[in-house]
Amino acid sequence: MPAGGFSSVPPAGVEFEAKITPIVIISCIMAATGGLMFGYDIGVSGGVTSMPDFLEKFFPAVYHRTRNPGTEGNYCKYDNQGLQLFTSSLYLAGLTATFFASYTTRKLGRRLTMLIAGFFFIAGVVLNAAAQDLAMLIIGRILLGCGVGFANQAVPLFLSEIAPTRIRGGLNILFQLNVTIGILFANLVNYGTAKIKGGWGWRLSLGLAGIPALLLTVGALLVVDSPNSLIERGRHEQGKAVLRKIRGTDNIDPEFLELVEASRLAKQVKHPFRNLLQRRNRPQLVIAIALQIFQQCTGINAIMFYAPVLFDTLGFGNDAALYSAVITGAVNVLSTVISIYSVDKVGRRVLLLEAGVQMFFSQVIIAIILGLKVKDHSDDLHKGFAIFVVVMVCTFVSAFAWSWGPLGWLIPSETFPLETRSAGQSVTVCVNLLFTFVIAQAFLSMLCHFKYGIFLFFSGWVVVMSIFTLFLIPETKNIPIEEMTERVWKQHWFWKRFMNDEYDGEEVTKGGFEKKNGHANVFDPTSQL
Repeated sequence: MPAGGFSSVPPAGVEFEAKITPIVIISCIMAATGGLMFGYDIGVSGGVTSMPDFLEKFFPAVYHRTRNPGTEGNYCKYDNQGLQLFTSSLYLAGLTATFFASYTTRKLGRRLTMLIAGFFFIAGVVLNAAAQDLAMLIIGRILLGCGVGFANQAVPLFLSEIAPTRIRGGLNILFQLNVTIGILFANLVNYGTAKIKGGWGWRLSLGLAGIPALLLTVGALLVVDSPNSLIERGRHEQGKAVLRKIRGTDNIDPEFLELVEASRLAKQVKHPFRNLLQRRNRPQLVIAIALQIFQQCTGINAIMFYAPVLFDTLGFGNDAALYSAVITGAVNVLSTVISIYSVDKVGRRVLLLEAGVQMFFSQVIIAIILGLKVKDHSDDLHKGFAIFVVVMVCTFVSAFAWSWGPLGWLIPSETFPLETRSAGQSVTVCVNLLFTFVIAQAFLSMLCHFKYGIFLFFSGWVVVMSIFTLFLIPETKNIPIEEMTERVWKQHWFWKRFMNDEYDGEEVTKGGFEKKNGHANVFDPTSQL
């Protein structure tokens, strides 16, 4: 059908002409530095919370328990709500900030939202590095959390929208790759700063977060906004110029027309969050929420947040714990690189299902070893078993890193239609941060009470999420982002039943929509009163 005086939009199934241009690669790399900051925040907290000088200054009760573990037992010496709040407050703040980020992403653009995230990160880093008391430390973490909320809202959307369809998965995973690099960078920094005498090594660990914070800020100043965002805000000519530049071809009219049409329909949606709850958007919403819950219930962030603490609990000693955390961080990075090369070849579902099997068996084996060898008051884990535990943790981390880690962000960012994409991404980030907060706040207490059973708890969740993937997550590789409804949801054995309120040329008012000229529009029943 005609759109704004142009010729008709191409039929579903047409792949738009696009070259992999330098500006796409550079823009995606710069934008993905938001993941570097997020990853550093994840990795640095576990390292500094295992440093004696940091604990003595801010958490003296925990410090004394680590010096005299016999009173509480190995599994409970780090159990402290304040210590967990230091880690988890970032994610609670991010949860709140993502709702504001949804507005700025839609109204001000993806680029400006990334810039706001950079400013929050810088302010948080300054406060954390200069912290004199626990309140100052927590406020700094809250500002970092605001940066996480804005960055996680804007960056995955930006990457999905600017990338050519055939490599969208790989470029989007650059965000997750930077998360893993940030974690590794933090682990390496912690390993070095833990050896600094004088009690200020933890300040350097927290202060070096300024490097990825500056990279994100500079990157946001240099990149162009996505054509989708520019067109959504009515800047059609600028959007067309950017689209021509990033695709490296003059034959951009078919894609431009589809973006304009999608934007026209999106503007008819006055309440995107309300529209998100409509029946036709339920598959995307359910899958996005489920992916975030499942991603956290793998137990990965418990390991990433508290890797040094966890390994120290198991009897590795402080230096060995930090060293083991560096190893798992390196495995995390390498495995995410594998995902970049495989996600657009083997597909999303294969990676998720294979990883489920690998994560389940590695966690069960860890639980068995710890159950047999690590008691409350044992002094050390035998060297051979200790090495085997690290190998199994790396096996678990590698499986997560090429599957649930990157795909938990990729799949929601590419499946929501434009009219609910910003709101959908906001819900995605919100649910992710909510469950990240829950796991971060609860893990040390769960470790104290469940002991080795904590790994059996997470392995049970892996079984549940693998069954969900097998039956309910469709394959989205190589599908143009604006054609998901026709080529994915209407073809799926289960989700297609939620698409039955869209009929060409008919009006359907009872379900809350009306269909005119072959397109669904939001219908407000109160307008008839």
